[in-house]
Amino acid sequence: MRVWTLPMLLVLCGAGLATGLTLRGSPGAAAAILLVFVLLAGVNSALVFPRSIGALEAQRRSAADGRPVVYWRPGCAYCLRLRTRLGRSARRAHWVDIWRDPAGAAVVREANDGNETVPTVVVAGRPHTNPDPAWVREQLPGAV
Repeated sequence: MRVWTLPMLLVLCGAGLATGLTLRGSPGAAAAILLVFVLLAGVNSALVFPRSIGALEAQRRSAADGRPVVYWRPGCAYCLRLRTRLGRSARRAHWVDIWRDPAGAAVVREANDGNETVPTVVVAGRPHTNPDPAWVREQLPGAV
């Protein structure tokens, strides 16, 4: 449920503002405000990220195929930056939502002195906290 808290708050705030604008006689502005808040909610939701898997499964798959494991959480601006800059190639990594997977959160805390700092990208067993997206892209299979 925590994953959807920020998106729900954004939609509710947008709906409240839009209602106020509509009651004041500005339905066009109300529609624009609501659209902006709905888009912000979408960007800050888990919907813009590749499907997450559990940390143990991601580690197993990474050992087999050599792909990086990206530990992230919804609402994280740095995670969104990484996801956006990777573009379609983001699907070539294994993504673990630490808010949905306690084992993933434990991996991140272990790599970051007890802090849940994301994104944490594990490549060949070595964690990298908030790495440069260009570097992560180079670690993906089939990178040019």
